Amino acid sequence: MTVPSIDIVIVNWNTGAELRECLNSIIAVSRNGVDLHRTVVVDNASTDGSVDDLRDVGQTVVLIQNLRNRGFAAACNQGAERSAADYLLFLNPDTRLSVGALSGAVAFMSRQEHGRIGILGIQLVDADGRVSQTCARFPTTGRFFAKMFGLDRALPRLFPPHFMVEWDHRDSREVDQVMGAFFLVRRSLFETLGGFDERFFVYFEEVDLSLRAQALGWRTFYLSEEQAYHRGGGATDQVKPTRLFYSLRSRIQYAYKHFNRWSATILTLGTLFIEPVSRAVLAIIRGSPSQLLDTMKGYALLWRALPRRFVSSRLDNT
Repeated sequence: MTVPSIDIVIVNWNTGAELRECLNSIIAVSRNGVDLHRTVVVDNASTDGSVDDLRDVGQTVVLIQNLRNRGFAAACNQGAERSAADYLLFLNPDTRLSVGALSGAVAFMSRQEHGRIGILGIQLVDADGRVSQTCARFPTTGRFFAKMFGLDRALPRLFPPHFMVEWDHRDSREVDQVMGAFFLVRRSLFETLGGFDERFFVYFEEVDLSLRAQALGWRTFYLSEEQAYHRGGGATDQVKPTRLFYSLRSRIQYAYKHFNRWSATILTLGTLFIEPVSRAVLAIIRGSPSQLLDTMKGYALLWRALPRRFVSSRLDNT
């Protein structure tokens, strides 16, 4: 019987020691029933020395170094190029795999009865061992507006939030979307979909891929029996206003790709003129000047980018 193979792709941007901790966890995982072909690190022009001399991590690492930050989606596609493995695992550098995570996830996907499961995520825990509620529903215009007005927090039964926070994530089930921190996908499906849409610089690229996979009849599954540590935030904690900008920009791009034009336009207007007010009010209530400043800076980036990026280059419904 042929042992299923896997390539691991890690996109790095100034993650410091976390990258090496992630790579060390890969060394320690069980290889029982799985053939780890390659671990590929794609570095998006880091300046912190985090990819200097990876030869001492104890395993063969394929390193791709970009001279500029090409974005997360594009870097993932770079790492997946020329892969001959059965599976691709896109892994964040702020994760650490448990011993059985790799073999258990691949074994689950390889069962005959799971042949239509195209994407798999596993249970993610924080430093205190608490299970993170990371699975999500596909976005809709209504869910976006509920979030803008805080209705998903005030009336979650009437306005279910994007993340499935009502479920403790301690059992396995089929879901719309799993978090991209541990994103296992069949290579054949990834290639059929053309990889991640590189027009999403960062954020929503895995949501978009999952939605396109579902449209072809593939399912996404959350496996609670396997586990990985995930710090969360990672490199983007260093640049919170920029993180907010990319998140909002990707939201608008997603809307123009998957919603009708009127819905996408209304969502864009709400994002530009309603949500900054609600975010600012929340920051004031919390007594957080830094959050208020980050919000103002993030929206300033978005408003400046709007004429250049969105009006002239809306995403097609493809």
